Amino acid sequence: MTASTGFPDSSNAPLVPGTVDSDDFRSPALPADPASRVVKLEPFNRSEALSLGVELELQLVNTHDYDLAPYAEDMLRLMAQTPLPGSVVPEMTSSMIEISTDICHSAQDVIKQLSPIREALIKNADKLNIAVVGGGTHAFQQWHERRIYDKPRFRELSELYGYLSKQFTIFGQHVHIGCPDADAALLMLHRMSRYIPHFIALSASSPFVQGQDTQFDSARLNSVFAFPLSGRAPFTLSWKEFEAYFERMTRTGVVRSMKDFYWDIRPKPEFGTIEIRVFDTPLTVERAAALAGYVQSLAAWFLQEQPFEPTEDDYLVYTYNRFQACRFGLDAVYVDPASGQHMPLRDHILMTMTQLEWHSEALNATQALGELRTSVEANRNDARWLREKQGKERLLAEVVRQAALRFRGAA
Repeated sequence: MTASTGFPDSSNAPLVPGTVDSDDFRSPALPADPASRVVKLEPFNRSEALSLGVELELQLVNTHDYDLAPYAEDMLRLMAQTPLPGSVVPEMTSSMIEISTDICHSAQDVIKQLSPIREALIKNADKLNIAVVGGGTHAFQQWHERRIYDKPRFRELSELYGYLSKQFTIFGQHVHIGCPDADAALLMLHRMSRYIPHFIALSASSPFVQGQDTQFDSARLNSVFAFPLSGRAPFTLSWKEFEAYFERMTRTGVVRSMKDFYWDIRPKPEFGTIEIRVFDTPLTVERAAALAGYVQSLAAWFLQEQPFEPTEDDYLVYTYNRFQACRFGLDAVYVDPASGQHMPLRDHILMTMTQLEWHSEALNATQALGELRTSVEANRNDARWLREKQGKERLLAEVVRQAALRFRGAA
């Protein structure tokens, strides 16, 4: 399929190269003998502490009715012709792509890399008569119309998870942060978990699902929760203990690699990082870079000041705080895991930004945190922007069109 064929109707378009219909698959083969399933965890590679990497999952929509369009293969072909930092790869279904940066050292580095990638995406989308959109969900797409991208891992996931695979047409931002060693990575992971509600509320951009207002600011994470290996990582602060946990899990036959864990934060030993996965994809790359600057500033605070020791009891309120942030965004209640104090999440976010000022200045992230602070003080995130557009337009297709303009920097 090429641009000259016009705009596809995703509900009726023929199967395109690079896509398969998951209904063709059968049940996966039975697992082997338990002793033969054991896999050793790969070593935690060296990385520069506080280095950054950002991944963004993006929507491809047609410019006729602004529904999702199965153009990933065409977009990947065009993007491969343009020298850019990072990479552009397919995602679970054929209306999705993922872009990523190379190693960055600041929020400014992130935007320097994401900006030319965005410009190339826009240029190539125009050639295909489609548009690229941010946001954690498409506002009105129907999950059963999606097609699994033809890649062995996606076929395997489709075999295992059935319709959940197509419902996984959701869009997130992942932030990697470099750690000095494996034990430090686990310590940072569990410290960072106290700030999961902050990340959710600041990035929330998925209020609409299947044409309905969910009353959640981030409905995307409800889809992630359906997967059995989602949620929080086990509480261990020793890489040796984590290796033992991983090997026990592989013995069960339900895990073969770290990719099988859909945790909110997971170690990424091949990169020497931890990967934070709860962010909705923002509507702009500028906000994505600002969020990366916030994560980096928190990580610097953890490494340089060791402000608190994480404990298993931190997780007593983890799911409640996570739910509050998904449901109410910046208006959520935050329960401090250490003190049990209840306070507005908005106030706790602003308090942490004040605590981070010295570190954000040292990391050249002052502007990034300033932009986030301004939005929090105004009680604004991307979910509110989308609801305001729908309140005015009363047409979700028009909201998606305006979100596409916002991604281009034109709205």
